[in-house]
Amino acid sequence: MELGRIGIWSIGLRWGGDAGEIAEAAAELEELGFSALFIPGGIGGEDVFPSVGRLLAATRSVPVVTGIVNVWMHSTEETAAAWAGFDREYPGRFQLGIGISHASLIDQDDPGRYRRPLVTMRAYLDGLDAALPPVPRERRLIAALGPRMLELARDRTAGSHTYFVPEEHTRFARDRLGADATIAVEQAVLLETDPTVARSRSRDYMTNYLRRPNYTNNLLRHGFNEDDLRDGGTDRLVDAIVAWGDEQAIAERVAAHHEAGANHVCLQVIGVQPALPREQWRRLASLLS
Repeated sequence: MELGRIGIWSIGLRWGGDAGEIAEAAAELEELGFSALFIPGGIGGEDVFPSVGRLLAATRSVPVVTGIVNVWMHSTEETAAAWAGFDREYPGRFQLGIGISHASLIDQDDPGRYRRPLVTMRAYLDGLDAALPPVPRERRLIAALGPRMLELARDRTAGSHTYFVPEEHTRFARDRLGADATIAVEQAVLLETDPTVARSRSRDYMTNYLRRPNYTNNLLRHGFNEDDLRDGGTDRLVDAIVAWGDEQAIAERVAAHHEAGANHVCLQVIGVQPALPREQWRRLASLLS
């Protein structure tokens, strides 16, 4: 599946308003020219697939991608059946992103459930292969950060959907995945030129992620240290994770990911209200020309 070069990653497209508001926003994003729409999946136990269906119905041809389907929350049978249904009704438009999530989330209601993430992901892919019909390799991505999960993505899927990563990780992922795999990078963006305001809002966004070992371990592998992770992140870390500034500054970060090896960069607007930040999306559409 061709995801194009620049898309949108949005919590709001899943939970940001009533169905009509979300459908209208999705249709506008397609009209603006964004080449893929990514939505979150695995939190709160709520089924992600109805949201996928609503976005597909609201748009004409833009791909919709899950970022991610949580493998602990959706069985392979359920996921494969959903994929097959969407592919019948909207051929070639649903890309399945799957991920292993975080121990702190999975274990909170069932302590000890989260274990052997690589083995669990491999078994999940086996289930998708065995389904009738199977989910084709080229129509699935893994939310992979570390080297072994990236290698699994290389061997068993179209590639990786990466999240909360600096451009150094994109270069590392391309080296691990090889020349032909897809790398779809989420990039947090904030259209704010005042450094103090921008970094403050960025830290508000980053604090929750800096509690997740999957993300912090990845940052430690790519040039950051424990001091960088404290108190919402040093300026150096904030500036590496959040692209803030004017449209030109955002464009430069997107270009850096592409130059490092990304096929696709999906922009997540942070630090503003409402949940469907349509004004910011319109401004970001200037990056598409």
